Amino acid sequence: MHTVVVGTSGVTASDVLAVARDGARIELSGEAVAALAAAREIVDALAAKPDPVYGVSTGFGALATRHISTELRAQLQRNIVRSHAAGMGPRVEREVVRALMFLRLKTVCSGHTGVRPEVAQTMADVLNAGITPVVHEYGSLGCSGDLAPLSHCALTLMGEGDAEGPDGVVRPAGELLAEHGITPVELREKEGLALLNGTDGMLGMLVMALADLEMLYKSADITAALSMEGLLGTDKVLAPELHAIRPHPGQAASAANMLAVLKDSQLTGHHQDDAPRVQDAYSVRCAPQVAGAGRDTMAHARLVAERELASAVDNPVVLPDGRVESNGNFHGAPVAYVLDFLAIAVADLASIAERRTDRLLDKNRSHGLPPFLADDAGVDSGLMIAQYTQAALVSELKRLAVPASADSIPSSAMQEDHVSMGWSAARKLRTAVDNLTRVVAVELYAATRAVELREGLTPAPASRAVIEAVRKAGVQGPGPDRFLAPDLAAADVFVRSGQLVAAAESVTGPLQ
Repeated sequence: MHTVVVGTSGVTASDVLAVARDGARIELSGEAVAALAAAREIVDALAAKPDPVYGVSTGFGALATRHISTELRAQLQRNIVRSHAAGMGPRVEREVVRALMFLRLKTVCSGHTGVRPEVAQTMADVLNAGITPVVHEYGSLGCSGDLAPLSHCALTLMGEGDAEGPDGVVRPAGELLAEHGITPVELREKEGLALLNGTDGMLGMLVMALADLEMLYKSADITAALSMEGLLGTDKVLAPELHAIRPHPGQAASAANMLAVLKDSQLTGHHQDDAPRVQDAYSVRCAPQVAGAGRDTMAHARLVAERELASAVDNPVVLPDGRVESNGNFHGAPVAYVLDFLAIAVADLASIAERRTDRLLDKNRSHGLPPFLADDAGVDSGLMIAQYTQAALVSELKRLAVPASADSIPSSAMQEDHVSMGWSAARKLRTAVDNLTRVVAVELYAATRAVELREGLTPAPASRAVIEAVRKAGVQGPGPDRFLAPDLAAADVFVRSGQLVAAAESVTGPLQ
């Protein structure tokens, strides 16, 4: 099994994916253990002094003015975890919780939090044992970090609350720790606060969304190319020299992908009907511009994620010169913004895909295809309602594109009076990515049928490879009406699993 070694300088996106999705094991580097011990010495020295230090010998948030006596400080750290573990609603996904915990461990290992090495090791041990704390949908405002979600994770480290075992069964966390020989942690000064004060949940979901979208944007380029073939469009608009004079890198990449898929097609650029077109519709002609803008948005989001993955997010932080300073680095605005930007790009990519699907189904605009791609229009309805489903998904995506980060609800008696709502932005982006996959699957279903109905014309070799693969995957081709939901579900799996991209790339080579 792959092992991820956590040091002091952050982790990579591939590390997050390996731990969250593939169950990779975690080890702490010697450098990280030494940094943890050194920072802890600083915290212990400050704890021994009479002067109050936020998070070490004071309360939290609006209660930071109270100095906490030595005998109450362990209770203070336990209490912050218990009281902040106040999430409600459905459980969030296992991969999200694993990313959340791993990214918190990343910050702890930076040596800027003052957490003891044994606490960090316990975090790694829980992840390595396949124990997943129960974390709920609601509870984070994305400022002072993802407080409630991280608190539920910290609760498990204390042997309290509920967690899911490697067998998928939810049980008391204490029982699961005992079964795996893990001793619950006894939190000391600052440790409770350090375990729950970061942007780890929203960051983990951003990393996973970017990985999914990288595949989906390739998928959308492929289905756009198939639709262009089905509509007898012209591939001349994909010429590299046209995109070079508007040098957005994402646009050039999408155009190049479409051109690669369409290489040697007999359907593009040559076959006009009785009403010749000077230009194709925007949904066909502007596919690279729209998908390209989304790709460039992803590039910016990836830059933000890389910076955050290299960050130590806590308050207060331990500095190398021995100071322990309060700060605002826990604010989720940088991550929240790009999560919202991506939701907008996803909605627009879905919208243009739906417009191409509708064009394929409309006999007045499809240039010779049967109404709704039906076998016997009137007796058969063809893909009429598949487009309805796609339209419903697009409408939902437009609602999900409304930014969460533009909102703020003051909390903690106005001490935390401006929050990021980054967790909410991440949760809705996950739904948006899920729905975009379905939208692309519907376009794939319609476009492959349309290409097959162009009898006597030979599609591109890459298109033929896609059609052959999708039929083998259980998505049926043209014919009389049948129960459509299983076909759409199979198309969804075909896109979601990466089989669509793999089929095209078997001819084109790696797409951008």
